[in-house]
Amino acid sequence: MPSTRAQTVRDAVGLGVAVGLYGVAFGAAADAAGLDVWQALTLSALMFTGASQFALVGVLGAGGGALAAVGSALLLGTRNTVYGVRLLPLLQPRGTLRRLGTAHWVIDETTALALAAPDRDLARLAFWTGGASLYLSWNAMTVVGALGAAALGATAQAALDAVVPAAFLALLWPRLQRGWDEAPAQRRVALGGALVALALTPVVPAGVQVVAAVVAVALAGRGRR
Repeated sequence: MPSTRAQTVRDAVGLGVAVGLYGVAFGAAADAAGLDVWQALTLSALMFTGASQFALVGVLGAGGGALAAVGSALLLGTRNTVYGVRLLPLLQPRGTLRRLGTAHWVIDETTALALAAPDRDLARLAFWTGGASLYLSWNAMTVVGALGAAALGATAQAALDAVVPAAFLALLWPRLQRGWDEAPAQRRVALGGALVALALTPVVPAGVQVVAAVVAVALAGRGRR
């Protein structure tokens, strides 16, 4: 058990730090949209969901108004509600403060870490360890990106773009193997969600296809216990 807990901590910290590096790109995007360092840091600290943050600064950078920017961010943030419903019986946070803290850290990466854990105790450990490492590294790198936006070249941005999908694939892959419970169902869900997202990508704003894929998968599995 100690070795399993240590492995869980290593994986959670590694993923948190790796994905947290992507905060550099957000800091640079916030700077390009006209936000100062403190505004970018406030967004990362209080919003703390990358897709929504990028949507907000993307709309602002394109000349859109505050309401449009907030609307886009909220639309992409709806998927975290779905994650929260799934994680609540697993994490079972007690007390108002713990519930608020848990809700704030319910994002793609922490959800994946918790669901990939083999039992409830390790799921909690993975969630809180991954959430803490990602929160700290994301906010720190937001400041770095906002301060050094001009120095972040195209090559560095392309490298950062590969971090998040690579991390998700690493977490998803074990669930698609034959040794995992209900692996065929997991493969059908992954394939169905990917097809929905790919089909909608050319015709909807960036990020909306992710929300649509989540809704489609949820509806498809509604009849399963």
